[in-house]
Amino acid sequence: MADDEPPKSALQMLRGWGEHSFPPTILAALIFAQHARPFQALPMAFPPLLLLTSYLNVGGFKKDAAGMSAAWSGVYAVLALRRKQKFRNKFGTRGIVRGVTLGLCAANVVGGGLAYVFGKREEEQEEAESN
Repeated sequence: MADDEPPKSALQMLRGWGEHSFPPTILAALIFAQHARPFQALPMAFPPLLLLTSYLNVGGFKKDAAGMSAAWSGVYAVLALRRKQKFRNKFGTRGIVRGVTLGLCAANVVGGGLAYVFGKREEEQEEAESN
């Protein structure tokens, strides 16, 4: 076996998901696709916030970006689950996109929450290493 690293646990994989900048970007694209036509103002407030979390993540604020992503994904999921869906729309393209969006929200809440709770900021890591 060329790779000497042990396999990652499920919690480590979820934490890695929360620390990555790509999931909030995908979620922002899916939310935009659902609510652009017809334009709905409240749900369209979420894509810029999620893109901001991706920007912060790329900028080096992984712990803070994971917490923000988890929070905004959770808020969107709660609001999306309050909306009633017609039966004929549940199994069409919009229903599939809605289901994928809510699934991604759940993954972001869990992964981002783990990354926020167990993550360390770079300054904290440097102080711990110097002591």
